[in-house]
Amino acid sequence: MLIKGKFTTRAVHAGQKPDPSTGSVMTPVYLTSTYVQESPGVHKGFEYSRTQNPTRKALEENLAALEGGDYGLCFASGMAAISAVISSLNCGDHVVSGNDLYGGTYRVFTKVFKRYGISFDFVDTTDPDAVVQALNPKTKLLWLETPTNPLLNITDIAKISKLAHEKNVPVAVDNTFATPYLQEPLSLGADLVVHSSTKYIGGHSDVVGGAVITSDKSWRERIQFIQNSVGAVPGPLDSFLLLRGTKTLALRMDRHCENALKIARFLSKHPKVAKVYYPGLESHKGHLLAKEQMRAFGGMISFEFAEGFEAAKKMASQTKVFALAESLGGVESLIGHPATMTHAAIPREERLKRGLTDGLIRLSVGIEDAEDLISDLDQALGVRAR
Repeated sequence: MLIKGKFTTRAVHAGQKPDPSTGSVMTPVYLTSTYVQESPGVHKGFEYSRTQNPTRKALEENLAALEGGDYGLCFASGMAAISAVISSLNCGDHVVSGNDLYGGTYRVFTKVFKRYGISFDFVDTTDPDAVVQALNPKTKLLWLETPTNPLLNITDIAKISKLAHEKNVPVAVDNTFATPYLQEPLSLGADLVVHSSTKYIGGHSDVVGGAVITSDKSWRERIQFIQNSVGAVPGPLDSFLLLRGTKTLALRMDRHCENALKIARFLSKHPKVAKVYYPGLESHKGHLLAKEQMRAFGGMISFEFAEGFEAAKKMASQTKVFALAESLGGVESLIGHPATMTHAAIPREERLKRGLTDGLIRLSVGIEDAEDLISDLDQALGVRAR
């Protein structure tokens, strides 16, 4: 059930209606693998739960509505969603990707799909000229992250999409960091939106999932074919948990953003912090663009620890409220060291060329009290702020 309305109304209601048999307000968890057919090939829209499941269908419609798209397709993980998009390409095709991106995405591009004859070039997508120069007649997809992981670079989705479309190149945007609450890439010209729904969409660090959203029927058919053929789909309980997460997405994101801005301002004045990457700071080179294409600036912050690699690793182990862990987007705050954790799959020389240094720390700012979070970082940094 698709409904219109403002974001928070869609988050609560899109794709969901009371169960007709019981009146249950919450979408049931349909723990079934198969469905009775009235006669061969005659059924109620469901045959086998790899292909369709009512709980998953509700989630797919919900996410499509939140992104302003017509079609949603859900997967067992964010990597499964990314892989489904790339699997729709052919041997000999070329992909242009941003050069600051999640390590797992870089790994699957270069270590898996490259083996199947798909080639990749990584460029600074904040530079339109660099993107245009990288496109060639074999380019079949432009892959963007914005804000990027972990340097929080901001790409002009509308401008880059227009340039790509002039070359007949479709655009996919990984919207995991921003979420549909903060940014709607389809409305800015993108053809596909991808999520690791494990992160902010789930929001509670208790489920793994992924999604692809589009308004293009041909893309929907291509991705759905991969989804059904490969079968990397979320189970009904995972879908139920993600539906629970979307209902509070707007409320949580407001608090994530509020806390992150306070922490970014604190870090920007700290003597042990060399540089802060957060688009909500006026000093950030993408601040004005982020202000234009995003509702707010997100809950992710990265910063350079002035004393280098060993000191950064030690600092990341000293927090008491921030948990040292992979992932992001949960209600709890997390701290990570990209060079040895989320981006370890990228060779060091490649990381350094892209500005991802050994002293970089990444924060996923949760919804705890901001003063407690600042106090925790202050003690871990080891000196009082100026």
